Amino acid sequence: MKSNIVIFWILAAYFFLLAAVYTGWNLIEHQYLEWVGSTAILLSGALAAFIAFYLGLVRKKAGGVFVEDREDADIDDGDPELGEFSPWSWWPIFLAFAASVVVLGLCIGFNFWLSFISVPLVLVGVVGWVYEYYRGNFAR
Repeated sequence: MKSNIVIFWILAAYFFLLAAVYTGWNLIEHQYLEWVGSTAILLSGALAAFIAFYLGLVRKKAGGVFVEDREDADIDDGDPELGEFSPWSWWPIFLAFAASVVVLGLCIGFNFWLSFISVPLVLVGVVGWVYEYYRGNFAR
């Protein structure tokens, strides 16, 4: 984590320096400020600084030493339990298809009828995925 923080601070400094050079170069070469590039590079530096600051706060709150920072850590030390996932479940695919049809209906000419038809399919997908362990072969 410490190396990530350092890398993001270096990136922030690089982007801020690059924004100054880019802006100065445009002023010298074209005699006007090119707003889009200058703003994009400056905001890239701000984003890198935000990420570095956030990671620094997380590191401070967690006590300062993560498993990734220790030299004597094993691979299993940084491997938390992520939960239970069903490799046989078809509900995520069904839900992704139904949600994509909803978005497709909104994107292509605002076909609200297509979205109106597919919203119940999204609800069926959500309910099916949430309650898949309450019925059938895998009921608890």
